[in-house]
Amino acid sequence: MNKLMLFVFLASLVVLPACHRAPHESAQEAAPAPVGTAPAAAPIPAATGSVSGQPLPDGQMMPFADVIAKYGAQLPGVTFYFDDQPHPAVDRTIGEYTSNQKTNAFNKTDAEACQWVAFSALKNFQKRAISEGGNAVIKIHSYYKKNELSDPTRYECHAGYAAAGVAFKGTVVKLK
Repeated sequence: MNKLMLFVFLASLVVLPACHRAPHESAQEAAPAPVGTAPAAAPIPAATGSVSGQPLPDGQMMPFADVIAKYGAQLPGVTFYFDDQPHPAVDRTIGEYTSNQKTNAFNKTDAEACQWVAFSALKNFQKRAISEGGNAVIKIHSYYKKNELSDPTRYECHAGYAAAGVAFKGTVVKLK
């Protein structure tokens, strides 16, 4: 029995490093958008903090469109507007909220883990909006470790071997 356990342990040492890969080592995974300064869009007003324009060093910029395409049908009743995207007139502003989510990234590509955790954050916004009588969340932007990053098409995601995380800040409103 001890020889079997030793064999399994040694085999795991050989297999485990093969499972851990850098994002660029997989030909099947689409490369995330390059990290860099977000396009010069309308800045967030000073009352909500500053906009750095740069993701944190270990972050990746991932497209919102992939999250909405994959999970949008699971977010009924609330419309999401990222950064300065145009939206109908606001009837009532309910409040500004944050959603900070983490997920297990084991055995997922960075893109899969980032999409799932971004969906989880949007799901939290959806629940908040519905419970507060809102029908939209506007000005959604990345807020990872309180580092505000505005971009109408991408969000900051931090994915590693075991976990992935995003943080969003947005304003829940009732649109006309």
